[in-house]
This record gives sequence, C-alpha cells and structure tokens, in this order.
Amino acid sequence: MCVISFNMPKEKGPRAGKLKIRGGKEVVEEVEDYSPKRYIAPNPIKTQIKLNQLPWTEKQKEFFKIALHPSTKVVFVNGPAGTSKTLLSVYCALQMLNMKTINNILYLRSAVESSANSLGFLPGSAEEKLKFYNLPFLDKLDELLTTVKPEKLVEQDRVSMFPVNFARGMNWQAKAVILDEAQNSTSKEIITVLTRLGEGSKAFVLSDPMQTDLKNPNHIGGCQSLISSMFSNDEYLDHGVYYFEFGEEDIMRSELVKFLVRKFRDIE
Repeated sequence: MCVISFNMPKEKGPRAGKLKIRGGKEVVEEVEDYSPKRYIAPNPIKTQIKLNQLPWTEKQKEFFKIALHPSTKVVFVNGPAGTSKTLLSVYCALQMLNMKTINNILYLRSAVESSANSLGFLPGSAEEKLKFYNLPFLDKLDELLTTVKPEKLVEQDRVSMFPVNFARGMNWQAKAVILDEAQNSTSKEIITVLTRLGEGSKAFVLSDPMQTDLKNPNHIGGCQSLISSMFSNDEYLDHGVYYFEFGEEDIMRSELVKFLVRKFRDIE
C-alpha cells in the first residue's frame, strides 16, 4: 500500500497535522502547495486518528482534490445509490480533523421518513428518536476508523448529529458539515445549513435525485433547483462553492446495484 504523507509548516498556535491518502500522491501535492495559507482550527485534536486507507478510484481521488483543497468551502455532491457519497465525505472530514483544519464533524439530515407510510409516534428522547437517521453516518465511521470507536469521538465532542431544523441560529466555526440525503431537504433548509458556515468551516451537500421522500410536490427538487441555478456561471466557483457528480459507472456497492439503478432510471 502506497501511503503519501507530509508535515504541514509550523503555524502560530497548534501545529498542522498530516494528510495520508492511499495512492494519492497528486492529491497530497495539490493540498501541500497551499499549506502556508491553511486555516488552523482552535482546540484541534491532539492525537491523530488512524484511518482505514481504502483502494480509491481515480474519480474518488479527483473528489478528494476538490474536497480537501483549502479554497473549497462547499461541495454539492450528486450521484446514485452506491457511489460512496457519504463514505467519501466522512473520510474527508476525518482527514480534516487530522490536519487540524477543523475541530468537529456535524452530520445533518432532514427528518423525513423513507416510506410512503408514516411510522407514527416514536417513544423515547429526541436522541433515541433520531438514532436510526444517524445509522448511515455511524456505519461509515465504523468502516473508516481502525483504532477508535465512533462513540469515543461523540464523547469527545468531535462528532455531532442532529436534524436540519435544529441548525437555525447556530454559528459554525471550524466545522466539517455533512448534509446527507439532501434530496429530502427543501431549498430553505439547505440555505439554512449553508448560512451557518463561519470561518474555517466546510460543507458537503449530498443528494440522490432518484431517492427523494418528500411528499409535497411543491418541495421536491429543492437541492436540484439550487444546483441548476447556482452553477450557471463561475461566480460560485470563485467563492469556493463546487459541484461534483458521480455517475452510474462510479457505483461501488455491487454490480447488482449498478444494474438496478440503470434499469430503475429507465423506468422513471
């Protein structure tokens, strides 16, 4: 396994951390070129988090170049099921923790049920009610972490999970924000999340248009309408707002999923 790493230059206060990406020499060099301008988060982690270095594809490495670049502030990530959108975003967020450019990872989802039928009232605390919405994030942490448990990062306040409607009024400094299943978020919800971003923060907005669960036809496509209107010119790119798309050819889950996604798209 070829793991490329480097030590960032010393900064005032905490020292920047290491970036390690399997087979990612070009990615590391791209980030290293801008390391003198790198933001160093207050209260960064003290011990590097060991990550599972997976055999990344060339397309995934291209995503890393954009996602980890110091000038990038927001990345809209679009693609069908099985293209590792959540995994890649969580991986980048953990890398940013290690590089000490952020001090916390926030995972958000709209509290929309993935079913045509409502589950009705769920007993328990707010944390217990939302537990199942957070399972995809916890699964990805389990897959990527090698020595530390996700629960430990939660206990250390390095990881937080809550629904989108809890974000209003917050001010996020030095955070990696992952808005998952954004096809279930309205434009207003996405705008609420993105306007929380303060100094040193970066957001990943992940969506799969094939899997929206919004039942009000007036709200369907909130994320897609933002994407189509935002990237009609280069103004957003100049401000560090990017769009990255994965296609059916990038599905990694299984050949079955690749086949099914193609067939279901034809049906639609």
